[in-house]
Amino acid sequence: MNRRDFLRTTSLTAVSTAVLGSAAFTDSFGAELVDNPPPKKSFDEALKEITGGKAVSDSDKVKLIAPEIAENGAVVPVTVEVELPIEQVKAIHILADKNHNAKTMSVYFTPANGKAYISTRIRLAETMNVVAVAQLADGSFIKAQKPVKVTIGGCG
Repeated sequence: MNRRDFLRTTSLTAVSTAVLGSAAFTDSFGAELVDNPPPKKSFDEALKEITGGKAVSDSDKVKLIAPEIAENGAVVPVTVEVELPIEQVKAIHILADKNHNAKTMSVYFTPANGKAYISTRIRLAETMNVVAVAQLADGSFIKAQKPVKVTIGGCG
């Protein structure tokens, strides 16, 4: 096979895969999300699901860094660090109290992680509180929260 035949074959394969693959994705998954949108889960419901109804106490051991004013709610940077040994931290959960689905993300840790630290970007629909809940190995929960003012909403 010469170079020209090789390029023609790989180009046709790539175009076919892109066209057929995107059509199949749109038809099956897109229709499913339109017909069955994710259920709305309030802040209280999401917190109860995470904690199992246990109390969550404020703690200065949870460091939540988020901007006071987010110009674009679609990409709000959030950093959470729990200042405890990694063996004592099981997970960090980030919630946004007025979002359609309040539970934004959950990250689970093992001692191999070395440090209970995450940094990400979340979507906020409007001005609201961002809450970081740390799940500890002893079954207790601690949290920190910060209000974030959103000038342009990120959900619509």
